[in-house]
Amino acid sequence: MVSRTAAVFFDVDFTLIHPGPRFQGVGYHATCVRHGLQVDAARFEQAVAGAAAVLESSDQLYAASLYVDYTRRIIELMGGSGPGADAAARELYDEWAQHHHFSLYDDVTETLQQLRRQGVRLGLISNSHRPLDTFRSHFELDDLISVSVSSSDHGFLKPHPKIFQSALELMQVSASDAVMVGDSFTQDVMGARAAGMRGILLARGVPDRRAGADVTVIRGLSELPGVL
Repeated sequence: MVSRTAAVFFDVDFTLIHPGPRFQGVGYHATCVRHGLQVDAARFEQAVAGAAAVLESSDQLYAASLYVDYTRRIIELMGGSGPGADAAARELYDEWAQHHHFSLYDDVTETLQQLRRQGVRLGLISNSHRPLDTFRSHFELDDLISVSVSSSDHGFLKPHPKIFQSALELMQVSASDAVMVGDSFTQDVMGARAAGMRGILLARGVPDRRAGADVTVIRGLSELPGVL
């Protein structure tokens, strides 16, 4: 491990944790039924991909309405329409912040413990409205994570450099000595680079085609210590 890597920051959703059934096709279907909507659960994955443009069109300022609109678009692409769509989207947005709907990936705790033993300080930078203090305690990460910054509290969304700069200031580390790890090429890798940090793409599935040869890509967190 290169000693000048003083700190590693992690994205949260789909990097450290993954959703259970509540935020898969079956969960969306159940929510929509409660609000009088009929949707096709089999269209969920395609709908998520199709709704991504809503988030990509943002002005990099956090707004709950942005994520409600994104969720409503998923519902629409699953076939749901009508007055219940707004209520269903808002319910799903609110529930996203509830930790019990999520699980840690199997490689998270051991990797974070290894990095801490090697003297690396660890932090979180998340675009979610998830409360990161209770996230840390819920998943028993309090002793491992030193700094947490969420866009809902900070104001800016990744990839805006200011949210990275705020995390660096809290950690009291220079950008050149810090690394950002996340599942989004645009938000995590490009955002980190714009702030002067190194970005590492975590591709648990198919890597983003936009990631060129100059981007370090890992397929699981257990690979991280070996590439720092």
